[in-house]
Amino acid sequence: MNFDLLLNNFTNPAFLFFLLGIIAVRLKSDLEIPNNSSKFISLYLLFAIGFKGGQELAHSEFNFGIIWAVLFGVAVASLIPFYTFFILKKRFSIENAGAIAAAYGSVSAVTFVTAVSFLEIQQQHFNGYMVAIMALMEAPAIILGVLLIKIYAQESSPEMKVRKVVNHAFTNGSVLLILGSLLIGLLASEEEARGIEPFTTDIFKGFLAIFLLDMGITSGKKLKDFLDSGKFSAIFAIVIPLVNGILVAYLSQFITSNTGDRFMFAILAASASYIAVPAAMKIAVPKANPGIFLPMALAVTFPFNITLGFPIYFWVASNY
Repeated sequence: MNFDLLLNNFTNPAFLFFLLGIIAVRLKSDLEIPNNSSKFISLYLLFAIGFKGGQELAHSEFNFGIIWAVLFGVAVASLIPFYTFFILKKRFSIENAGAIAAAYGSVSAVTFVTAVSFLEIQQQHFNGYMVAIMALMEAPAIILGVLLIKIYAQESSPEMKVRKVVNHAFTNGSVLLILGSLLIGLLASEEEARGIEPFTTDIFKGFLAIFLLDMGITSGKKLKDFLDSGKFSAIFAIVIPLVNGILVAYLSQFITSNTGDRFMFAILAASASYIAVPAAMKIAVPKANPGIFLPMALAVTFPFNITLGFPIYFWVASNY
């Protein structure tokens, strides 16, 4: 592996701001990003990546390659929660196993957005349809996680109505915004898109850095409580994303030859949802403990991916 790639990732300003957030918590600083500002920045990032993806898609020729890519993404989002559930139910309750499996089968839009910045540093391009694939991968994992819980739980909770969960998965704010932005970017002319380019492109990295500072603060606060939950959770939160990311980075060569797309597939497989899944599980499986799966995704998997995971997945996608 090229260690210059690893070093460049560690000197990425976005990552360093994430690290600053964790350090601030450890030093017991009062540094924080106001909730309203944090929410605005997250909405902005989803809007910007969705709109730019739509513009890319508008210039892409629709072919069977795109269809295969979509099917591959949905298959990955379905297989990961299925196999991880049977590993997890040996250590956790059925409800917690299903919730964790859903989180790791689903995707993290923030990880995806951060990966866009990583690819730009590597001067690599990815196709706009990957944004649509990311949004489509949210729902299958959530639905499958709930179904597995219904099948294996001794007492099915009356709150677990699959139709309600499916509806929530597709109307979740982050999914709706990124799909809507993708559609708007697809419909907008090139001249109209240039009119808002300073907003969608020029300030993107600055907002990403501030958002990752906020993520670092949040991760730092949750890390201690998570570590108290046991070693298995920490090991799972690192090993499973690593295995998924490397495997998908390798298998994606049979779907596309584009290194950027292969890297993005790996990121989608390796990331874990800490927005859509917790919201859906609160409705569908109230017995699932967010104090377990939320810190796993946010305080362990997310930092691992943006520090060591990105260079590893990129190296596999570039060399195999």
